[in-house]
Amino acid sequence: MESEMRGIGGMARDSGLSVSALRFYDRAGVLIPAWVDPVSGYRWYEGEQVDEARLLARLRRAGMPLADIRLVLAGWSSADTDLVLKLLEAHLRRLERGLSDARGEFSTLRALLERRERPMTMLRTAAVRLAVSAPELAAALDAVRFAAGTDPELPMLGGVLFDIEGEALQVVATDRYRMAVAHVGTTGHGGPRVQVIVPSPLADAMRALSSDDASVQLTVDGDRVVLEAGDRQAAGQCLDHDFPDYRRLLHLPAGHRALIDVRALREAVENGPVRASEARQDGASGDLTVLKPAAGGVTVCDEGDDDPGQVAVNREFLVDALAAGARDQLILEFGGPAAPVAIRRTDSEDTFSILMPVRLEH
Repeated sequence: MESEMRGIGGMARDSGLSVSALRFYDRAGVLIPAWVDPVSGYRWYEGEQVDEARLLARLRRAGMPLADIRLVLAGWSSADTDLVLKLLEAHLRRLERGLSDARGEFSTLRALLERRERPMTMLRTAAVRLAVSAPELAAALDAVRFAAGTDPELPMLGGVLFDIEGEALQVVATDRYRMAVAHVGTTGHGGPRVQVIVPSPLADAMRALSSDDASVQLTVDGDRVVLEAGDRQAAGQCLDHDFPDYRRLLHLPAGHRALIDVRALREAVENGPVRASEARQDGASGDLTVLKPAAGGVTVCDEGDDDPGQVAVNREFLVDALAAGARDQLILEFGGPAAPVAIRRTDSEDTFSILMPVRLEH
């Protein structure tokens, strides 16, 4: 039997469950290791548990509630085929009912949308030409690019919004789970509001073009956008979609503000405890970092910490946001466990990012 034992890393590799998920399901009493080292706390599993873990991974991907997963695994281990089949069929019926209800609601929403005016289309038709500080534009793109979406089902999020109004340019990106906004001063326009969505590859080309010159020229003409730096240019078609009204998402509840040392927090996040989540966000892992305000800063919570003021965010996204902040110190703003976490610069309230909270599983 000893040869069939495997550690938690081997179990994760063979089952398709992450290490953090295995820890979660151990704490939940769903998949308990065969043996835990009393000194190190390292978990060991028997070979027979691999099939059970693979089943658990499939149920998890199918969105089955934890309470039902417990019963399925109990029926599986006792070879109660009737119980397992009944639970699977009941979950499938729930999913089908939910899909039917969602289709009905979406059909109604589509009809409502078709009757509404589309002011965003008008915003794209005006032609403008303005001068932009190249270093400021490069910094703004660096601050938001990490938040651009990659989901083919949501093509309107697959780029960077250039929102021009008066002498200001707002650069915005979001993938639903995070959003980043940066402000750039401009000259030469001063007119009505114009918005275009620059595809991510073109935004990257614009960033590369903004690395040398002091000033660049931005031209928007209908569905085409051009950035010129001397005799070089990056040009292409804008995305033919409407970007969400991001301004509605900027009104966050007041809460705790903490000045943090970016390097220290990154090390704490990268090396600290994580928790598992059923939700995967835009292809990222489900590993969560749990934060809470503390005297003099922010604390990365241990697994057993159930403080009601804590908030969970995707660890990978948090690391990206801290890096995009490009400062030694940043301000983290907490509005509560269900409110987004804002990450702001100390020298500019106009450049910031927000991370959507993730519900912790219990």
